[in-house]
Amino acid sequence: METTKKQGAARALPVQDARIYPRGGLDVLSRAEVARLRDASTGGMHELLRRCALAVLTSGSASDDPRAARDLYPDFDIQVTQQDRGVRIDLSNAPAMAFVDGEIILGIAELLFSVVRDLAYMAIELGPEYASDLESSEGITNAVFGVLRNARILQPSEPNLVVCWGGHSISRDEYLYTKQVGYELGLRGLDICTGCGPGAMKGPMKGATIAHAKQRRTSSRYIGITEPGIIAAESPNPIVNHLVIMPDIEKRLEAFVRMGHGIIVFPGGVGTAEEILYLLGILLREENAALPFPLILSGPAIAAPYFEQIDHFIRMTLGEEAASRYEIIIGDPVAVARRMMQGIKRVREYRLAHKDSFFFNWSVEIPQTYQQPFVPTHEAMAALDLHHGRPAPELAADLRRAFSGIVAGNVKEESMQRIEQSGPFRIHGDPDMMQALDALLRAFVEQRRMKISGEYRPCYQVVT
Repeated sequence: METTKKQGAARALPVQDARIYPRGGLDVLSRAEVARLRDASTGGMHELLRRCALAVLTSGSASDDPRAARDLYPDFDIQVTQQDRGVRIDLSNAPAMAFVDGEIILGIAELLFSVVRDLAYMAIELGPEYASDLESSEGITNAVFGVLRNARILQPSEPNLVVCWGGHSISRDEYLYTKQVGYELGLRGLDICTGCGPGAMKGPMKGATIAHAKQRRTSSRYIGITEPGIIAAESPNPIVNHLVIMPDIEKRLEAFVRMGHGIIVFPGGVGTAEEILYLLGILLREENAALPFPLILSGPAIAAPYFEQIDHFIRMTLGEEAASRYEIIIGDPVAVARRMMQGIKRVREYRLAHKDSFFFNWSVEIPQTYQQPFVPTHEAMAALDLHHGRPAPELAADLRRAFSGIVAGNVKEESMQRIEQSGPFRIHGDPDMMQALDALLRAFVEQRRMKISGEYRPCYQVVT
């Protein structure tokens, strides 16, 4: 690797140029594949590649403003160059925080390779010429499988992957609790998968690293699954050793459900609520009624009111059956880990009985309405059908879209621009449902669960 250190123009931040040579997934490519990869990186996908790469190079940043890194490093650029032996990644004006003594930090280099790999796969294997393949539910699931397989994280081993959901903006006590749960999971040989960011996405991984070290596990997996609109606001935490960038939020959510053997939900904000509603909507479908899928909501004692609010909202909108699909455990990391182990044992028995793979859950039925990308425009948000009397899975799908739109308005640059131009999104529905939604969102704001950096200005208006 060749590096050159220099001073950046913006706020005199130190930057560095470098040439790095990818390993694993990008090191054995045909000349035709290298040419297509380079075309993708220099074409319409270049700005996306630049934004995602910059997010990785500023890993550990405390900001959740997607524009912050770009403003601090306006001259940063990345180029993928073809060579006879494969590819070379050229960085110019890269953040010096990604280097130590002139050498790029190995973990950051690996995550950078993952960015190039996944965005190239999207451009080459999921490009416009393959649009017809994504018009069916089966085709979308196959695409999710293809991205994960290309990332080399589908391993035929015993079920042991726990997905941990939760917010990036949480209190210190809540963060420490996620570490304690991760520690108990790690002692029991379980690996961790999260959304890759800080807060409740980092804590379980950090706790599990200590436990895995105590148990002398040397092949631990800390998987971070993100998507292009999120990664700029939630840079990967330093513990992630397998990063996957899915094409959109819906494929990201499906990847969690297809890969995970159980899910733990920690305190969070609108993104966490979106994830809960997505999973519950799927589990409430008749086809999935008998499917074992351990789902535990947990946090420290101070988070009990938070989960009471979530539980009340779910019961009021989706009914008691939805509440029967999860368990709430407060202040007891050991109980959480033990219950998850019991749940994963049932998953293993079910997969064996139904001849389903351990590494990808083909059995769960995910309807196409849950797989189709939702673009949160003002018109789309206003058109959501949030009324009683609808089948619970259908209502859950639209409630999920409402929270997804708020997430986009909070952290995705394209949606932020729409709101700056046309004002906040307006959300309509039955009065009691809107009152419950408004109360839940107000609580998120008061508890500072919407954003880490800066004062929060709501990107939505609930019409009650």
